[in-house]
Amino acid sequence: MNRIVRFLSRSKMLPAPDTSRGLQAAAEWLARAQDASGCDGVSAYYDVTKRQWVGAYPETTGYIIPTFFRYAEFSGNNEYRERALRMAAWESDIQLPDGGVRAGTMDATQIVPTIFNTGQVLFGWLAAWRQTKERRFHDSAVRAADWLVAAQDSDGAWRRFASPFAVHTVNAYNTRVAFALAEAGQMLGEPRYLDAAVRNVQWAMSQMHANGWLDNNDLEDNERPLTHTIAYAARGFLEVGVIAKHGELVEVAMRIARAAAQSQRSDGALPGRLDSAWRAASRWSCVTGNAQMAIIWLRLAAETGDSIWKPAAERAIRFNLSIQDVEATNVGIRGGMSGSHPLSGGYMKNRYPNWAAKFFMDALMLKLGAG
Repeated sequence: MNRIVRFLSRSKMLPAPDTSRGLQAAAEWLARAQDASGCDGVSAYYDVTKRQWVGAYPETTGYIIPTFFRYAEFSGNNEYRERALRMAAWESDIQLPDGGVRAGTMDATQIVPTIFNTGQVLFGWLAAWRQTKERRFHDSAVRAADWLVAAQDSDGAWRRFASPFAVHTVNAYNTRVAFALAEAGQMLGEPRYLDAAVRNVQWAMSQMHANGWLDNNDLEDNERPLTHTIAYAARGFLEVGVIAKHGELVEVAMRIARAAAQSQRSDGALPGRLDSAWRAASRWSCVTGNAQMAIIWLRLAAETGDSIWKPAAERAIRFNLSIQDVEATNVGIRGGMSGSHPLSGGYMKNRYPNWAAKFFMDALMLKLGAG
């Protein structure tokens, strides 16, 4: 335990950048990504090599929606609320007839529903329903949640409707879909959504090693999962546990969070990939994973009342702030967050993905007390 405390509370930190400025710059970058898409969705990423934005990404646009609602309230800038509503309406317009959400970006030629993407857009429809009580958002959320429940196997896993753009067909990180279903159950008063969420995270627990490491938990390389997907899985355990009042699930999230903290570098970054012993499996860092783990550590501090989690979060946030360029003349870079650091690393190489900025905003708003 003492070793864990040392990892969580090490004091070495980078000089403190301006958190509020970083938050505003990330919001402005995401607004430009929305404008660049040619629709009300958000461009998936800016490609530095090609110097261009790509098509809108339904999956991540979906979970940017609640981030923009929070930022509108935090900043007092109603433009971001209007942007979120446009995103939510666009998502309803492109929702597939069966209730699912398509794989890939709008540039993709293959149009098929996928489990993970549907779960992520469900967050957006629920947030829009909470904000407006407009029936279209309620109906889109119900159709999506019903489709997810119908697609679930009896043991709680999802094996059908995997993304055609991912290597593996069964994923522990679908606990983030369970998180969306749990929220739907809570908001819409539908117990079977929460029941389905709990079944999934209980299945995911069957994939866990004694040290907290999960099998089947990466987009491509299950032996060396990304901190991005590790954090997806951990957040699902945490939030389903909180909503369902299931303490064992919160303990699982804590186990993963402790292990990840032990891999944190002195500069605050996490290795982009980790092996089954929680050792670094890459020299580069996954910037999205840094932000997501900061969110988990801050959420654990809030839920448990234990401030021991905060130093690791502070270091991860400071690292990400230190690599954010808020003065670049290239508007595809200014305020955005790269996929990897260095930029040539193994995740989203030479790209600025919209989800990196989204999770960075979420982490910063939690730090500033606006989460």
